Amino acid sequence: MRDLLKANAGLIGVGLAAFVLMGASQSLYGPALPVFSRNFGVGLGAAGLLISAHWIGCALAVAVMYFQAARIDPRHAAGLMVLGAAILAWGPVWWAVLLGALVFGMGYGASTVVFNPRILQAFGLRGPAMVSLLNATFGLGAIAAPLVFVALGSRPNLIFGLVAAFGLLIWLFSDKARGVDSGLTLSGHQVFNPDFGLLAFGAVAIGIEATLTGLGPMALIASGQTEVAAAELLSMFFLGFLVVRLILIPTAHLVPPFTLLAASFTCGAAAALLAALVSPAVGFVALGLCAGLFFPSFFVACASLMGNDPRVSPTIIGAGLVGGISMPLVFAPLLPHLGQRGFFWVMAGLLVILAVASRAKMARLRRPSVSTRSA
Repeated sequence: MRDLLKANAGLIGVGLAAFVLMGASQSLYGPALPVFSRNFGVGLGAAGLLISAHWIGCALAVAVMYFQAARIDPRHAAGLMVLGAAILAWGPVWWAVLLGALVFGMGYGASTVVFNPRILQAFGLRGPAMVSLLNATFGLGAIAAPLVFVALGSRPNLIFGLVAAFGLLIWLFSDKARGVDSGLTLSGHQVFNPDFGLLAFGAVAIGIEATLTGLGPMALIASGQTEVAAAELLSMFFLGFLVVRLILIPTAHLVPPFTLLAASFTCGAAAALLAALVSPAVGFVALGLCAGLFFPSFFVACASLMGNDPRVSPTIIGAGLVGGISMPLVFAPLLPHLGQRGFFWVMAGLLVILAVASRAKMARLRRPSVSTRSA
């Protein structure tokens, strides 16, 4: 393992820094939405377009990488994030803010496709653990950013300017990871076997994650929390996010990834019910523990089942983006009409459906295929 870390030090170092930046940006949208809504005179439903713009940018980048994955490297991904954050910081009009979220989302999506398969491939049997480490650092940025946002007086232009500056540092060092074998041009027979049922689970799961992080603070405000308290609870949400991903680092290879995904749906349903019935604050923080499992377990499960073709990783991430784009767009205009805790009832319902369906899917995955039985 030490030799692998030494050989891939540039890749893992730049990747970890990029994921800290990605976590910071995603967690900022939620507390920034009420401020943007006031500053630009747009309703909360329209403000929710900011989240969808981010995920649409992700989808555009993933679509490009489906065809051009071998040509996109960490430098391109970091450059897009720097440009997007700079536009968000400057944003003199609402459409410019949406453009900034779109461009940053492109860098975010490119980074996801650039780093996850590279690290999974580079570390062999320890690949799932290193993917968990990579995605755990996402939580570091996500925890810190809302707290820094509040400390700086809830000023989106200032905090996104700091994000742009940090992204520029990553861009300057991104050459350290450019020469690493991406694992996207594998030799030998390449297999591309998409599992649309499994991809559907990811689409809904990532959609729930995007909705919780983007609209969760507004749902907490609707339940009676202040804007400052909602931002602090979002940091605690991401603390749970980080904790569970750190736990995955030494344990990810011990449990089948789809089993982890199914367990996260079950626990998530319980946490959402806690938020709806007892305490929105406690339940929301508990949801962070569950949501932290969604992407790493979904990505590794799909990667292990769908083959080694360069199109596999963009397809997996693209499926998640379908939910990440559509669900906040659907729920943002509904949020003012859901009452104090209606948002958490809806999340609970979706997670109960996922929990039940995932158990059935897990049983089918455990059954031997027809070809295996006949062999």
